[in-house]
Amino acid sequence: MKPLVSVIVPLYNAAPYIGETLESVLSSTYRPIEVIVMNDGSTDESLVVAQAFADKHPEVIVLSQPNAGASAARNNAIRASHGDYILPVDADDKIDARYISEAEEILENRPEVRVVSCRATFFGERTGEWRFPPFSKALLARKNMIDTCSMYRRADWDKTAGYMETCAAREDWDMWISLFEQGGEFVRLPEIRLHYRVRKGSKRMQDRALKHKLIDELNRRHPTYMQTYLGGPLHYHRTWSRLLNRLRSVKQVGDFDRWEEGEVIDARRNILRLTDGVVVKRFRTPGLLRGLWYGWFGTSKARRSYENALRLEGLTPQPIAYREVRICGILRESWYACRLSECKHTFQELIEQPAFPRRAELLRAIGRFTAQIRKMGVWHRDYSQGNILFNEDGSKIELVDLNRIRWRKHVPGQPFERLERIGEEGLKKLKEGYEQV
Repeated sequence: MKPLVSVIVPLYNAAPYIGETLESVLSSTYRPIEVIVMNDGSTDESLVVAQAFADKHPEVIVLSQPNAGASAARNNAIRASHGDYILPVDADDKIDARYISEAEEILENRPEVRVVSCRATFFGERTGEWRFPPFSKALLARKNMIDTCSMYRRADWDKTAGYMETCAAREDWDMWISLFEQGGEFVRLPEIRLHYRVRKGSKRMQDRALKHKLIDELNRRHPTYMQTYLGGPLHYHRTWSRLLNRLRSVKQVGDFDRWEEGEVIDARRNILRLTDGVVVKRFRTPGLLRGLWYGWFGTSKARRSYENALRLEGLTPQPIAYREVRICGILRESWYACRLSECKHTFQELIEQPAFPRRAELLRAIGRFTAQIRKMGVWHRDYSQGNILFNEDGSKIELVDLNRIRWRKHVPGQPFERLERIGEEGLKKLKEGYEQV
């Protein structure tokens, strides 16, 4: 008996089209098949139409999930499937009756082949053949050159993380890279076997707006693949990625390699992420002139943060590492990593909460801390309410945003000029502590 093929159809508000799609799948010359339709929270008649097919055809199974996107729908449908081979088909496309048979034959007889695809034509808002470039793993690193409607082994899918759910843009590109990271070859059938519908507002058109997020995700998920075929990350100017990587240099001090992972905890100006008790600050990409200055003459914010943290000797969260990326010597990216502070409060809370527990005592402690760092020669050019951290009893106070620090024998300015929002009584307590040192 031939192996079972699972056809995966994510369905969202495609009532006018899903019938044509299912008819094309059911007209396949290949058996056995199962057709898993995953309704992704449709608000039109899509579910009714799909269920009508399931009532007439035992091979069609309709499942539902709350709206979570096409990737989640594909992943959940594949998990519910039983086939040896997987063929995703979008809910508004059509396949030729011979597609599954021809793809199955290749996968069954050639174990070195990882994915089988086909030639395709557009219909709807656009017509003509969809022209794909000749396949290569190197080109796949910078261009999605395989349509979603391509067949592969379920066993290979099980070795991946599934379709990318964190970015709803050409997530099948990520999937193909995941499969070819396992090695293997690609085959495109010589005949047209897919008819791809183009309509206004279709996902293919919307994906272009998510280009940068998609590229960031691909670099995060596939660093080894990108390094192997591009010599470094995929760039927003994808065509120039290999050349840019040849001109790209990375400097890292300290031991940390999870720069783009973790939960985003702040993204107002720079991006702060928290992962495994480590805070990673990615500084905003400087403009060309500033990047030139930082790259050739000045010191990057990341390096200043790290070196200042070492000099502060425990008066700031423990530094771990910093990283700089230069292209043609121009600084383009920089990160600073440190331990998550034990101090859970900021000076801002003392401003906003006049009844904060032990407020007067805490203000005196911060006054003493201010005197201490000024005696050390610390000139923090943004010594403000968001950059002073403390614990509940004031026994530990820390300074952050360290790239703004300069070291001087005589620190200029008044010690509390950026903290005057604390009010007259608060300033009095700060000065009392300051004068005690």
